[in-house]
Amino acid sequence: MKLFLASAATLGMITNSGGAIISVSDIGAGDVLEGAVRATDGDSLRMGDKRIRLFGIDAPESAQKCQLEGEEWACGRASRMALERLTDGVRATCQVRDMDRGRYVATCFAGGVELNDRMVRRGWAVAYTQYSLRYVPAEIEARQAGLALWRSEFERPHEWRARKRAEHAAAQTPQVPPSTDCLIKGNISRSGNRIYHSPGQADYARTRINEAQGERWFCTPQAAEAAGWRAALR
Repeated sequence: MKLFLASAATLGMITNSGGAIISVSDIGAGDVLEGAVRATDGDSLRMGDKRIRLFGIDAPESAQKCQLEGEEWACGRASRMALERLTDGVRATCQVRDMDRGRYVATCFAGGVELNDRMVRRGWAVAYTQYSLRYVPAEIEARQAGLALWRSEFERPHEWRARKRAEHAAAQTPQVPPSTDCLIKGNISRSGNRIYHSPGQADYARTRINEAQGERWFCTPQAAEAAGWRAALR
């Protein structure tokens, strides 16, 4: 095991414990990174210019929203803030386990606390069972206690990312209305609201119609309203 240190003084460069600057290619599984960090989301850190992904856990993306008593709340941002609180003003020690798209996948400690476990145990992240079962007991504990994410309804982060990728791919494929006379889009929101969008409205172009989920095209606003849809506000 080798120890590598990072600090603002080195402008993101990594040195070994002897002080010599080394190449990032010298860092591998079992090695340790140590330095000040900042949270970029609920399962990711920056140490200098090095990106670190917390091993075995998955937190909501920064843009992800959850549902609490019928209202959306910024659970992704809240998760990131929880990790910020755990790392504020303390140095982190991260044991590298793997690499993923240029990120160090690691188990990290700060202030005597294992960050991976604490984020799941407090309900701000879930066990990423695709890669490890290590944090499943912590997730069960948080879920049973109704902590943080578990007090609301939410998509598991990997499912949210997959849905966003699918939506993006679908958005690249032009949708063809059943008739040039029937251009009104009857959309159903995730909360079940039926809203129709007419050509020229703000969200018309990005609204996608999925007929398999009950969404429909309409020829007139009157037809949409008779079927239970209401007009979009903008």
